Amino acid sequence: MDFYYPNFQNDMWRIMGLIFYNNPLYFIKEKAFDKERITTFCKEKGIALYDTAMRIVRGSGNASDKFLEVLQPIDIENVLTRLPGCKTVAVTGQKAGETLLEVIRENGYAGKLSLPAMGNYVTFLFRERTVKLYRMPSTSRAYPMSLEKKASYYRTIIPTLL
Repeated sequence: MDFYYPNFQNDMWRIMGLIFYNNPLYFIKEKAFDKERITTFCKEKGIALYDTAMRIVRGSGNASDKFLEVLQPIDIENVLTRLPGCKTVAVTGQKAGETLLEVIRENGYAGKLSLPAMGNYVTFLFRERTVKLYRMPSTSRAYPMSLEKKASYYRTIIPTLL
């Protein structure tokens, strides 16, 4: 699938199915994720997806994000400028959170802002817009948390989307 979270072992689309449709299989079609259904869902809900790192080097020969070296991080200024209605940003995992927070600080939007505890958020000012930065658990199955527990964290963001 040429889209975000395509690995069938990742729980992102099961989490979204559980939260929005009470069905973790909602986005699954023939033992794969249904890209058309996912893109329609994201457009309807106003959900945009983007990487926090544009160029990386994966060290240690495993899939853990903790071994990623970020060579080129997200251009958050460009992304938020292109999404003028965006008031909530969520990161899925520790490394993504650290990467984005560093970029926000370097751009002068966050001062001494710290990464929030999982399921919580901090705010930063982008130009004249207040943006909430949520830290969510990784959706990887390697992260030791049940699907239902992960979904409970992601549900905290839903009121900001409606």
